[in-house]
Amino acid sequence: MSNKNETSWQDTASDWLVSIIVAVALAFCIRTFLVEPYMVEGSSMYPTLVNHERLIVDKLSYFVGDPKRGEIVVFRFPKDESRDFIKRVIAVGGDSVEMKNGAVFVNGTQLKEDYIYKNDPKGKNMSNYRKVIVPEGTIFVLGDNRNNSEDSRFADVGMVPHRLVKGRAVCAFWPLNRIRVIKADTGM
Repeated sequence: MSNKNETSWQDTASDWLVSIIVAVALAFCIRTFLVEPYMVEGSSMYPTLVNHERLIVDKLSYFVGDPKRGEIVVFRFPKDESRDFIKRVIAVGGDSVEMKNGAVFVNGTQLKEDYIYKNDPKGKNMSNYRKVIVPEGTIFVLGDNRNNSEDSRFADVGMVPHRLVKGRAVCAFWPLNRIRVIKADTGM
């Protein structure tokens, strides 16, 4: 009779172990290939995203396609790939981009950027950036809080290669009063 109990205990332990291994493998696959939670750190994307806001990042889209203008993407910082940045895609490979007195022009058309932070106490963003062509396989990114953003205007970030892009922000889920779907805004 004790043999039956031992077998039952061993079967139960074996079932639990298999269940745990399957759960860990599924979680790994989901986080690696499908979606990943992300916490915003800093104010470079204010007012669109706020410090400590939590997001879901879609990783699957970029396995089958490239980033598009207006999407908010998470990417590995080119100078230290252990750090993640989050910014808005302004231009993609083949586009021309330039800034004059804070206005952004893509392919010669000025963007209508209702999403940027306009009430910065440091004053109006008067950034200038010489006209460049974004190389194929890269993106040009800017933060929505231009006076407080390390982005493609600076050598440390520069044009972000597609291989460093982890995914696009699709929804915010924390804090609860800011739950929403995050939509691309091209400014066109």
